Amino acid sequence: MPWGSLLRNVLLVLVLLTMVWLALNVRLPSLDELQARIAELGLWGPFAFIALYAAVAVTPIPVTIMAVAAGMIFGLPVGTVLSMIGVVIGCFGGYGIARGLGRETVMRLLGSHAGVIEERLEDGGFYAVCTLRLMPGIPYWPVNYGSGALGVTSRDYLVATALSALPGQVSLIAVGALIADPSLVSGLAVAISWLLVIVLTLLAYRRWRATRTPQGAPAE
Repeated sequence: MPWGSLLRNVLLVLVLLTMVWLALNVRLPSLDELQARIAELGLWGPFAFIALYAAVAVTPIPVTIMAVAAGMIFGLPVGTVLSMIGVVIGCFGGYGIARGLGRETVMRLLGSHAGVIEERLEDGGFYAVCTLRLMPGIPYWPVNYGSGALGVTSRDYLVATALSALPGQVSLIAVGALIADPSLVSGLAVAISWLLVIVLTLLAYRRWRATRTPQGAPAE
């Protein structure tokens, strides 16, 4: 067996074991616990939050609790800024790891997500990443790793991630802000952000379908 193939298979095993261990053993603190711990850090709290968010975004651990916590701890404006920094850093970290592991290894790693990720990202770019980021039921991590393995350029990936992650992040951060401060403004932010997610999902999907339809062929 060539050394390159052997090394990638060893890396696959290590990554799989790490992912399984993280999914089964790592428990994020509850919202109240996370809020208390970040508050204890004072001025370092925002930096710790960004670092924790980035670490979570690299793994299969859902980022939902982090986004909701951002709204509870920092409010909608500041929470959005911190969450976006953390999630983009983490997503790009997963993208970089996938480029090192290679396509075959990553496709095995993605498991049940491999089919839909490959279908959307094969020869895809900006709109393909946007569609997957906005699509309900698709976690962040398969998009991160799939984009790196399937040749999406770093520029398309970063821009698409920053733009398409924002509405979903805001919708969750707004929920956290509403929990902390049940006001009309927070309620409107939740409603508007979720509506925006739905609209952008439909638009991104239509645009992706248009880029996949050969000229002269009717779109499905």
